[in-house]
Amino acid sequence: MYSLKVPFFHFLRVLITLLFCSSVTPFYMPRLGTFRRTIHHDSKTIPSSSVPGFRKFYFNQKLDHFNYKPESYTTFKQMYVINAKYWGGANSGSPILAYLGDEEALYYDYKNFLTDHAPRFKALLVYMEHRYYGESVPFGLSTTKALKNSSIRGYFNSAQALADYAAVLLHVKKTYSAKTSPIIVVGGSYGGMLASWFRLKYPHIAHGALASSAPILYFDNIIPPEKGYYSVVTKDFKESSEHCYQTIRNSWAEIDRVASKSNGLSILSKRFSTCKKVKRASNLKDYLDNNYAYAAQYDPAEVDSICRDIDAAPIKTDILDKIIAAFEPATPQKGSKPCHDIEVINLEGWGWQTCSEMVMPISHGNASDSMYPPEHFDLDSFSNQCKKLYGVLPQPHWITTYYGSHDLKSILHKFGSNIIFSNGLKDPWSCAGVLGDISDSLVAISTVNGSHCLDLSAADSTDPQWLVQQRHTEVKIIEGWIAKYHSDHQASNKLSPPS
Repeated sequence: MYSLKVPFFHFLRVLITLLFCSSVTPFYMPRLGTFRRTIHHDSKTIPSSSVPGFRKFYFNQKLDHFNYKPESYTTFKQMYVINAKYWGGANSGSPILAYLGDEEALYYDYKNFLTDHAPRFKALLVYMEHRYYGESVPFGLSTTKALKNSSIRGYFNSAQALADYAAVLLHVKKTYSAKTSPIIVVGGSYGGMLASWFRLKYPHIAHGALASSAPILYFDNIIPPEKGYYSVVTKDFKESSEHCYQTIRNSWAEIDRVASKSNGLSILSKRFSTCKKVKRASNLKDYLDNNYAYAAQYDPAEVDSICRDIDAAPIKTDILDKIIAAFEPATPQKGSKPCHDIEVINLEGWGWQTCSEMVMPISHGNASDSMYPPEHFDLDSFSNQCKKLYGVLPQPHWITTYYGSHDLKSILHKFGSNIIFSNGLKDPWSCAGVLGDISDSLVAISTVNGSHCLDLSAADSTDPQWLVQQRHTEVKIIEGWIAKYHSDHQASNKLSPPS
C-alpha cells in the first residue's frame, strides 16, 4: 500500500485562493522541487548537523539590481552556506561548486552530489537560498506576508535571483582569495533552469552548469499538451500495469457519478476516509491526480506499488475500492483517526512565480490514451485568476524572450557552452528537458529509468549501475571543464606582458 503518512507538496492551487471562492474551479500545476520533501519548512531552514563543515552566513543583498531608484538600494539578508571542509585553499585554483536554491527554503543538511564529490575536486561548496524563500525574504517578512504586499512582491523574479547569486559568488571568491577558482553552478528542477540560465547570463562568473531535470522548454506552448507532463505520467503507469492504468482512467467518471448523488459527497468522504467532508468532487480528483503524478515524478517504485495494490483487488471489486486500496491514510496528529487531508492550500512563492513569469501551460491534454480526463490550459482563465489573486496579469512570453527557448538548440549552439542537461525519462518533467547533445560541451545525459533530480541525491550502495555511471559521466565532464579552464588561464598568463 502506498503510504501517505505526510501530505506531499500539493499541486499549486491558483486558487482555492481566489479568496477561497468556492464557485471557482482552481487551476493548478505540478510543483517542481529538486527533492521530494516529507515535511515542508517555509520560513525556517533546518540547522546543519548530520554533515560536518557547514557554516551559515548572511549577505547584504540589494533589493533591486536593475533600477537606480532610492528604494532599489534597500538591502535584505540573503542566507548562504559554506562548506570548506575539502577546500583546496586560497589561491589553489580549486573549484567552487555552487548550489542554486530553488522555490523553497534552502536545505543543505544532507549528503548529496556536491558533498559526495567535494573531496575529489577539493572544492569549496556554496549553497545559496533563493530570494523570498526561507530566511531570505526582504524586510524580515515571511514569504506569505511578503506576497500580500504589492510593492514588495514585484522584486520576486528569476532575473533578480540570478543577480543575487552573482553578487554572492563574487563576494565568496573575494573573501576566500579564490580569484583563479572556476565556479560550477548546480541546480535541480527550477534550480536546474536557473543553473542553465546563469551560465548563459553570467558566463564570466560560472564556468559551467549542471542542470538536473530542468524543464526549460515548458514555456510559450513549445511543448504540446498531448506530449506534456501528464503524457509521461500516463506512460509510467501504463508500463507498470495495463489493468492499473485502465482502472485509474475509469475512476474519474466513477467519482463524478457517485458525487452526483444527493448524498454523494458524504459517500466519497466516508469511503476515502477524508479528514474533512469533500466539498467538491474536483478536490478529491485533484488529490489523487497529485499523488499519481508525484509517484511518477520522484519514484517509479511507488508507481509499481500503487499498481500492485490496485491489481491485487479481487476481480469484482468496485473501481473506487481498488483505488482506495492503494492509499494508506495519514494520521494528522497523535491520537487522531487516520485520514486523507485533501484540501492542503499552498499560497507560497511558487504561486506568485507562476502567476508572473513562470507560466507553464500544463494540462491533461486530450490524448486518446491519457489516464486523465480531457483538460486544456486556458490562458485567459488562468490570467483572470492571477489578476484577482495578485492584481497583475501573467507574462507568458517573458521567459522565452529573456532566456530564449524557441529554437533553443540553435541559440545554445551559437552562444552557449559547458552545460550538462540531465534527465530521468520516468520523470514527467523530462518531456520539457533538453534530451539531445547540442555540441561537445552542451551535453544531454538521459537515463531510461531515472526520476526527478535523482543524480543530485547522495550515492548509495543500492544505487543501480546506470545511476552510478550517470554521476561518473557528469563528474568526468566537469573535470574536463576545470582542466580546460586552468589550461586556458595558464596560456593567457604566458601571453600577458610582464608587469
